[in-house]
Amino acid sequence: MSGIEAIRSSIGDALVGVPDWLAAILVLAIAAIAALIVHRLIYAILERGILRDGNGERHPFLRSVLTRAKGPSALALVAFALAAALQTVPINPALSAGFARLLLIASIVLAGWIAHIATEVGSDLYLRQFTRTSQDSLLARKHLTQVRILKRAVHSLIVVVTLGAVLMTFEPVRQFGVSLFASAGAAGLIVGLAARPVLSNLIAGIQIATTQPIRIDDQVVVENENGRIEEITSTYVVIRLWDLRRLIVPLGYFIEKPFQNWTRDATDLLGAVLLYVDFAAPIDAIRAKLDEIVKASPLWDGNLARVQVTDAREGSIELRILVSARTSGDAFDLRCEVREKLIAFLQKEFPTALPRTRFGAVPQDANADSKPAHDEPSHSAVE
Repeated sequence: MSGIEAIRSSIGDALVGVPDWLAAILVLAIAAIAALIVHRLIYAILERGILRDGNGERHPFLRSVLTRAKGPSALALVAFALAAALQTVPINPALSAGFARLLLIASIVLAGWIAHIATEVGSDLYLRQFTRTSQDSLLARKHLTQVRILKRAVHSLIVVVTLGAVLMTFEPVRQFGVSLFASAGAAGLIVGLAARPVLSNLIAGIQIATTQPIRIDDQVVVENENGRIEEITSTYVVIRLWDLRRLIVPLGYFIEKPFQNWTRDATDLLGAVLLYVDFAAPIDAIRAKLDEIVKASPLWDGNLARVQVTDAREGSIELRILVSARTSGDAFDLRCEVREKLIAFLQKEFPTALPRTRFGAVPQDANADSKPAHDEPSHSAVE
């Protein structure tokens, strides 16, 4: 306190005869300029002495945070300097208290902003080692999903903590700020009930990040719709359907309800093609043609190509053709290619192998011989 009093007395001596309001503005302006100069000096020292060495740059996380948080950190240092200078200027106590509270709120918000930047930088640096150059990179998709969900959870937590700290600066609503941290009392119960959907989605997001029933780019079937996981937010999941529509599903759906995930453990899939052919169809020739088709196709992964007779009906037999591919998209395209080329093969080489509609002879009436002799004879179909 003696140091602050000495500074205050020296400033008062220097501003003798100056109006109080002008003196306050001058002191606060000098404090802000001094804070900006100190901020620039600190950054220059860090850039030359800590973040760089003889071999080049180091500490990529700290360097990135300092670079992206340069503006917020400057504002925070200015707020600190103004709060310190506010103790030395001749100003109305009520006005000084209000200005000091604004500076405190600004400092809290800036601290939350810097924490947000640090979270973004940390997640970006972590994901640099995982690239999605190939669609079947399960490791990259796993870490990408985890980092995105956890990052959003941390952002939500930062917002809640920052809001609670701001509320705690106001005495009338301090209990609401405390309730965000401790959920104590009636106010805490009300806030807890109001925030239940947010908290349930937050918990569901953490569960999905840890157990990973779905990942970014997973092929899923939800509500009888087939699509790919495009985005996982803190409250919902965006599924890109085959016709470019987007299906929006709440995050808790994937924890509470069953769904199909075609790429949970691996991206390779089996594609099935059903063909209905005549009983006279040459199965061995179809198998040989299938081998020729898949070996010439870049979509086939070389694992499986099989023809099976899975059913026999009254007018045709059912052939199930199984082919394997590296991804779900390749599997769909390969199925279409195999179906098209096998039908063209049968049309050209074995047209009688395609299903045909047979017409049987209509049995004669049992009483035809007992017709009266005087009836006129029927005309023959062929004269």
